Amino acid sequence: MPLEAMPSPDKRRVLTPEALAMMDQIARSGSFAAAAREMGKVPSALTYSVRQLEEALDVLLFDRRSRQAVLTAAGQELLVEGRRLLQEMDAVANRVRRVATGWESELTVCFDDAIARRALFDLLDAFYRLPAGEGGQDGQDGPPTRLKFRCEVMSGTWEALVSGQADLAIGTSTQPPGSSVYCEPMGPMEMIFCVAPHHPLANAPEPLSATTIAQHRIIAVADTARTLAPTTVGVMPGQDVLAMPSMAAKLEALMRGLGCGSLPTQMVRRHIEAGRLVHKKTFQGNRASPMHYAWRNTGQPPGKALAWWISQLQSPATRRSLLEQHEGLLL
Repeated sequence: MPLEAMPSPDKRRVLTPEALAMMDQIARSGSFAAAAREMGKVPSALTYSVRQLEEALDVLLFDRRSRQAVLTAAGQELLVEGRRLLQEMDAVANRVRRVATGWESELTVCFDDAIARRALFDLLDAFYRLPAGEGGQDGQDGPPTRLKFRCEVMSGTWEALVSGQADLAIGTSTQPPGSSVYCEPMGPMEMIFCVAPHHPLANAPEPLSATTIAQHRIIAVADTARTLAPTTVGVMPGQDVLAMPSMAAKLEALMRGLGCGSLPTQMVRRHIEAGRLVHKKTFQGNRASPMHYAWRNTGQPPGKALAWWISQLQSPATRRSLLEQHEGLLL
């Protein structure tokens, strides 16, 4: 019987998560036969299910002229929307689970680029090693919360937090006035001024004056804030600036002699000891930047995942490691 003459099944009855997942599998596999093998079915079962979808929607989803599983424009649209619907269904299930267990479906942590990666990964390892009784599912240990990490610079950490793009910020500056967040101190991050051994300032008399420093290009890490006012630290009026995207890039630029600038002491200590950088005293003396961690005040108690991270950050040893443990891991 021609497609257009066949009775049309109820759309909601055939447009199921299983049918959408089948469309996704066929598109990924490139053929009905390959998809059937992946799904543990016979190809005729998939052909029948696709035909039911086509009848319900009154469209052709696959080009019958091709020997491969080539989607029509309508089929491509169903695939895109189907994937979105499947993601939304997963999100609903996660929200339901979060209500039932107290664990968030997802937790986003933003951290300043100056925070030590080694210490962050130690915390990640500890989080995923929580016993199954702490929230594990499907036979796997660890909480059900999906973690998302994002790296920011200076005001970018605050912007991610106050805009709702992050749940927890590690390595923020002093709390902005009027912001609805909880903010706790981590401790000072000591910064030292460095140049390459072949840089003109390497042999200049100390302490370096503001006038002397201003005569040379300074290397800075660009603030990632887009709506908040960006922060600039250590740049003299009229000074030439080379803005880099990360602390690692700034470190590389310093070692190549492309300019001068300050970095966390523990980040550059081994490079100074190896002679790749030279520590220069300046008119400002030793500079320390106070660092904090913060989370949004939603009016509700933190979920279990956020509460765990906050509890870890309350440890002086953990806070110190986040500020100092730069060695042992590539930046």
